[in-house]
Amino acid sequence: MNLMLTTTMIIITLTTALIAIGFWLPMINQNAEKLSPYECGFDPLGSARLPFSIRFFLVAILFLLFDLEIALLLPTPWATQCSPTNTLMLSSTILILLTLGLAYEWAQGGLEWAE
Repeated sequence: MNLMLTTTMIIITLTTALIAIGFWLPMINQNAEKLSPYECGFDPLGSARLPFSIRFFLVAILFLLFDLEIALLLPTPWATQCSPTNTLMLSSTILILLTLGLAYEWAQGGLEWAE
């Protein structure tokens, strides 16, 4: 019982200390870099209704698509309980379809920032 009480007290003390440090430490140094706009170039304090290019979302969606592709293809050999040749053919089919879609999007000019 004594060990359990000691462990609980250590956990509560450590948690309280980390929460206090996380709450007060970021407020100490407010410099120009922290107060500047975010990396995307939008002013965080300005109007949220400013128009911007839809191509930004297209590139973001393509990034997510290919990122998810990798996340789905990595466990494929363990997920499919068939021969390695079959697994390779299924994975290759997915990769070929995605590559053809990317080539089509590239040929249509969907990846160009300036028109």
